Amino acid sequence: MFISNAELIKIYIFAPSNYKLEMKLLKQFTIPFVGLKLGKHHFDYKVDKAFFEHFEYEDFNDVNIEVNVELEKKSTLLELHFKTSGWVNINCDITNEPFNQNIENEFDLVVKFGDEYNDEYIDILIVPHGTYEVNIQQYIYELIVLSVPLKRIHPGVEDGTLDSDILIKLEELSPKLKEIKEKEEETDPRWNTLKKLLTDK
Repeated sequence: MFISNAELIKIYIFAPSNYKLEMKLLKQFTIPFVGLKLGKHHFDYKVDKAFFEHFEYEDFNDVNIEVNVELEKKSTLLELHFKTSGWVNINCDITNEPFNQNIENEFDLVVKFGDEYNDEYIDILIVPHGTYEVNIQQYIYELIVLSVPLKRIHPGVEDGTLDSDILIKLEELSPKLKEIKEKEEETDPRWNTLKKLLTDK
């Protein structure tokens, strides 16, 4: 699955102003490209919960993500292809039970050189002439966060295997709600009128 511009822009809209500028850069996610030869180079990263704690993001209980980055160095620009796979442990929206959500995503970034730093574009980063390294932690963060479905449903809810107090309570209430609805329909004179019209035909 590829991230669309519309999805990726959400992070920028809701992020506090100067958020990326204030974020302390993690050394392991900085690629010094000045010494690299022209052509493709591969970088592998393992992302855990500590990475998201750095961003003060608390939605994940645990994280186990592999990130593969292919950097192609060209004479005038850099092309980066990000690929993530693994899981994040999150709480179910219905039961609040934790579960591992598998995620997989890809994203392409072009790094160009210009007069000043500019990261306003979704998939283009402009760095000043003379820059010798690029930090990719923000892109990895956004790629993983946006890989998680908006509705977080425990797989046990969908297949009926989850044993949860909340689910038991919801099941107990379901027949009662149905019974109340049916009773309301029976006592509502409009339903009787409608039934009479149908039987008179």
